[in-house]
Amino acid sequence: MPTHVPAEAEGDERGALLNFLEAQRGGLRRAVLGVSDQQATQRPSASGLSLFGLVKHVAEVEQGWVAMAQGRPQPRSPETYHLSFEREGDETLAGLLAFWDDVARDTEKFIRSVPSLNDTFPLPEAPWYPPNARQSMRWLVLHLIEEAARHAGHADIVRESLDGKTAFGLVDEEQAAREG
Repeated sequence: MPTHVPAEAEGDERGALLNFLEAQRGGLRRAVLGVSDQQATQRPSASGLSLFGLVKHVAEVEQGWVAMAQGRPQPRSPETYHLSFEREGDETLAGLLAFWDDVARDTEKFIRSVPSLNDTFPLPEAPWYPPNARQSMRWLVLHLIEEAARHAGHADIVRESLDGKTAFGLVDEEQAAREG
């Protein structure tokens, strides 16, 4: 991660976790700076991943985990999970980023509203979870950080394969755009 995560207010664990989550989201957002919809769907590396697919997947996974913690239905079924990596219909990168901004606001609102980060929610029945497993809200945010960080790294590789731009160069571009 080539940026500094600002210190939270003393003792503000929620703020610290949410700041680190936003920092990892930033890595993915920077990976698509100046990229067209057509470029975003290219798969220039051996993995077959696209920038569009990575951003969409991370946004939808975040939405899904928060929905699970809230006891709401999942937005994707196991049968449509693979579509979280695909551009569907008339989706655009700008629309996807706006959707992700909404998801991020919902995540922050939810995490700030729970009485305690120690509160838990049930995980679904699945072969990869222990029976009757529960996880804390703290675990949820840490998992979202992990998910965003893993795919931000993938996005760095895809972007560099696409046009040679690296994460550090994109940080400079983002900074220049803010100042300009």
